[in-house]
Amino acid sequence: MRFVISTLLAVSAMLAPFAAWAQSADATGTITDISTAEQTIKLDDGKVYQTPAEFNFEGLDKDVEVVIFYTEIDGKRMINDLELVQ
Repeated sequence: MRFVISTLLAVSAMLAPFAAWAQSADATGTITDISTAEQTIKLDDGKVYQTPAEFNFEGLDKDVEVVIFYTEIDGKRMINDLELVQ
């Protein structure tokens, strides 16, 4: 889990210059689909979120409730951080 967090922090640091054009937001929901091939996570709200290239999908499964912190860039919701809801 520490690897996931550190990876997400590194990605968010790289995306920091784009913050002027993009807004950060968060979404809470239940995972309905995970695509490791496309590097995406879909929540029960129907929205698809793009994971970083080196994202670790360990511990994520369908019907797991999560909070996703993301930035929208070029119409894609890029995940900055992800937390499991206990």
